[in-house]
Amino acid sequence: MKKNYTILAIDTSCDETSVAVTSDNRVLANVVSSQVELHKEYGGVVPFLAKRIHAKLITPAITQAIKRVRLAYAPSKQARFVKSIGDVDAIAVTVGPGLAPALEVGIAKAKELSRQLQKPLLAVNHMEAHLLSSFANNVHGNGPFSKSKPRFPILGLLVSGGHTQLVLMKGFGRYQLLGETLDDAAGEAFDKVAKMLELGYPGGPIISELAKQGKPRYKLPVPMQHSDNLNFSFSGLKTACLYFLQKQKLPFSRQFYADFSASFVKVMAQALVIKLEKAIERYTPEQIILGGGVISNLTIRREVRKTAKKYELPLFIPYTTKLFTDNAAMVGVCAWYQAKRGDFVKDIEKLERQPNFSF
Repeated sequence: MKKNYTILAIDTSCDETSVAVTSDNRVLANVVSSQVELHKEYGGVVPFLAKRIHAKLITPAITQAIKRVRLAYAPSKQARFVKSIGDVDAIAVTVGPGLAPALEVGIAKAKELSRQLQKPLLAVNHMEAHLLSSFANNVHGNGPFSKSKPRFPILGLLVSGGHTQLVLMKGFGRYQLLGETLDDAAGEAFDKVAKMLELGYPGGPIISELAKQGKPRYKLPVPMQHSDNLNFSFSGLKTACLYFLQKQKLPFSRQFYADFSASFVKVMAQALVIKLEKAIERYTPEQIILGGGVISNLTIRREVRKTAKKYELPLFIPYTTKLFTDNAAMVGVCAWYQAKRGDFVKDIEKLERQPNFSF
């Protein structure tokens, strides 16, 4: 494969329309157009509204991504070859998991570009992209693994809005799903508890911010802490929060909001770390990586760091918080590793969305 293999990557898995340009594992441009404000009034993402907005934003996002590369990096050796969309070597797109109507938009556009530009197409697993987000480097080639080589097996903890998973990485493209959520994902639990508190949508960032101002005074159950498997479950925690809140006197004080949020975040972090420790003890990984939007929460990152230190394991997280949430840069980096092993779409016409795609 040629040096500086350039990929135009597209992600429309949920409510962010994202397009990136990557060169090998370096991120040259990463455009993310969020739909959060449009979905707020509904208290969550409306799939067919998301599809309509993706269709409106996808072409401008592509144009903006190429423009950013040309204007910001054209003088540098890293991206001199990217002057127009025709200069990319391949097109990559998220095919799942995600919202089916939203995925359709990105896939249709990727197919169109692949045909039009006569470029190979790469179909990317969104969760594999989250897993490999720690392998992304900035335009200068600096990132979590730029000074440290991957040592397999690597244990990945993925905590996003729709998924909570423990994955054993035996090599690029070689994964073993060790455990996942049996019901609500961690991100969903954040949003649903925020809705109980009438804090608005998306609830995760609001609860995380409130938690910084409070103390974990309230006792909530740690879900699945005594189970032997490596799966997660957050529906019980959600129900416990509902019953607890129903017993409290209204109106809630600002301090109550802060303290309850801190209590919820503490239990969420404990639930994740308990399973992480079990996985470490059973599979003896050499390194740990984190991915997914929920790792934006400082308490969760702090508790995972404590666990990694306890077992004397190096911990790697993406070089920028922009790679935590859904974005196309991680899709481009994941696609590069796929391209290196020749994992291209063989029949573009048969490529379809896979909303329940997994490892």
